[in-house]
Amino acid sequence: MRTSNIDLAGKTILVTGAAGFIGANLILELLRTVQPVRIVGVDNMNDYYDVSLKEWRLAQIREAARGAKGSGFFFVRADIADRQAVDGIFSEYQPELAVNLAAQAGVRYSIANPDAYLQSNLIGFYNILEACRHSYDGGKPGVSHLVYASSSSVYGSNAKIPYSTEDPVDHPVSLYAATKKSNELMAHAYARLYDIPCTGLRFFTVYGPAGRPDMAYFGFTDRLRAGRTIEIFNYGNCRRDFTYVDDIVKGVHRVMTAAPERRTGEDGLPVPPYCLYNIGNSHPENLLDFVDILQQELIRAGVLPADYDFEAHKKLVPMQPGDVPVTYADTAPLMKDFGFRPDTPLRTGLRRFAEWYRDFYL
Repeated sequence: MRTSNIDLAGKTILVTGAAGFIGANLILELLRTVQPVRIVGVDNMNDYYDVSLKEWRLAQIREAARGAKGSGFFFVRADIADRQAVDGIFSEYQPELAVNLAAQAGVRYSIANPDAYLQSNLIGFYNILEACRHSYDGGKPGVSHLVYASSSSVYGSNAKIPYSTEDPVDHPVSLYAATKKSNELMAHAYARLYDIPCTGLRFFTVYGPAGRPDMAYFGFTDRLRAGRTIEIFNYGNCRRDFTYVDDIVKGVHRVMTAAPERRTGEDGLPVPPYCLYNIGNSHPENLLDFVDILQQELIRAGVLPADYDFEAHKKLVPMQPGDVPVTYADTAPLMKDFGFRPDTPLRTGLRRFAEWYRDFYL
């Protein structure tokens, strides 16, 4: 087990992508469990998907912050690809930890709009790294730990499963995956050059209430409710390591408290204070089984009628460009170092999503 070396209480924590799915849930988790805490949330509120959903998440955060004694939440609408804005945020708030969750997500969208990925995932992340680097200027304590989001997409079409962070990931099958692998390389370089403690987290198919509408389970629900046909890729022969969002944020929370230690190697140079972990459920589900459970829970929640003709609204189609047939996380290192492994059953997570969807849209 790794020893916790950062007490989050009383700290100023920067969270980028604050109105996003994982970012908003992480902030809610911190406001619930760490007091006092000062959280600076950054998001550009772009219209990649329904902005009203992002605004709803922010409203939940502001309500939680009002009830968190001694804590504060400060929201800055800004794009991390804007270097001046990022530097201004670091200068004004002087964060002691940074969690970079801002990114242009989605495999298929990276084929249609690659520019968005270069701006957010490469230039934006570079700006965060540079701001962390200069947070030490003038002898200031600076950022004690940078935690950033990577993705299971970096594994591409690796045949070896489960996926381990020790596996080579040199053959991405989408631009999105390539940008996330680039983030890992950039963070490692900055950890080595500037002794910035960095931890990367490869997330596996995150789902749950108030998730991203472009994710399969959300899109399936929208289409089924509208009486439209859903397309199940690779003729249903896909398996995904679905990971419930609460498990993800609990994992991020634990990792935040244990920064990789700064130390000097035998050559007298700093050993990069850098770590990388998978966060996944370690239990891939067949996509057809997943859709069947989703249908059952949507009926149970009253989103779909009990007599819904599911078979008439289902179509099996070939694999899409950039997709992979299976994702499967080896989380043994996460368990070894933090005593934590995601374990929310798929039905439980989809039930919570279906109930949220009913309350939000119906």
